[in-house]
Amino acid sequence: MQSGSMGEILLNASYHALIVWRKERMAEKNTANIGFEKQIWDAACVLRGNLDASEYKNVVLGLIFLKYISDRFEDKYQALVAEGDGFEEDMDEYTSEGIFFVPVGARWSSIAAKAHTPEIGTVIDDAMRAIEKENKRLKDILPKNFARPELDKRRLGDVVDLFTNIQMIEHGSEKDILGRTYEYCLSMFAEQEGKRGGEFFTPSCVVRTLVEVLQPFKGRVYDPCCGSGGMFVQSTKFVESHSGNINNIAIYGQDANPTTWKLAQMNLAIRGIEPDLGGYAVDTFMDDRHPTMRADYIMANERDTLRLTA
Repeated sequence: MQSGSMGEILLNASYHALIVWRKERMAEKNTANIGFEKQIWDAACVLRGNLDASEYKNVVLGLIFLKYISDRFEDKYQALVAEGDGFEEDMDEYTSEGIFFVPVGARWSSIAAKAHTPEIGTVIDDAMRAIEKENKRLKDILPKNFARPELDKRRLGDVVDLFTNIQMIEHGSEKDILGRTYEYCLSMFAEQEGKRGGEFFTPSCVVRTLVEVLQPFKGRVYDPCCGSGGMFVQSTKFVESHSGNINNIAIYGQDANPTTWKLAQMNLAIRGIEPDLGGYAVDTFMDDRHPTMRADYIMANERDTLRLTA
């Protein structure tokens, strides 16, 4: 197929997908599948206060990530205790199953116990640092700004309380539930941020359309302005839904926004996806982090592409 005709197909498909997305958003309130995600979102809104969406987005998604990995760790921890062999503090028992190791003091039970103390922000920041130290995959990725003065610690404690009463691993498959919650919350944040939301989130139906057209069964998948990593997540879902092997695709990308780049790393980490996002956040045109890589599939949010090439 010639590149021109492919471009026309993608543009037409994207336009159609945007129309579908708007219809889906109008109908979401009647969709049973988003019950849990909306529950998390409603809890997160307690923290909003006077913060802009762009500010509390990172706080909320960081807490969701922390709560989920703590739930997964605790579930495995209790299983090891029940076995009675004394391996519940053996990191290899967790990492061998793709579970992040949460050290003592960083576990959700410790955070919940200090939810309504003045130092709750510092407690969460310290937990994030401890988890990064034990899990190299998360180094320099997790948010560590919960102690900042402008974040209302009373509201933060209230959100910790709400999350304490939600067992995330009981609401879906282990790797998918946070991804669904992430996608839902990201879409809501994108709506609140308006035009700027396109910098970190592309509507899921647009992403699905692009992936279905390109059909990335195997090879290198590249997104030069990857946002929160939605293109990569959908590519792996496409492969799995067609009985393929996700190890047959390699993920490459980068993003200029440091906060968005970290969101992508967290989004992919919880799904067990090992990407190469260039090592740090930087504009693709200013510093191409994959100069010799020859991609088999290239996908990008059209709005970002137009903004970059304008």
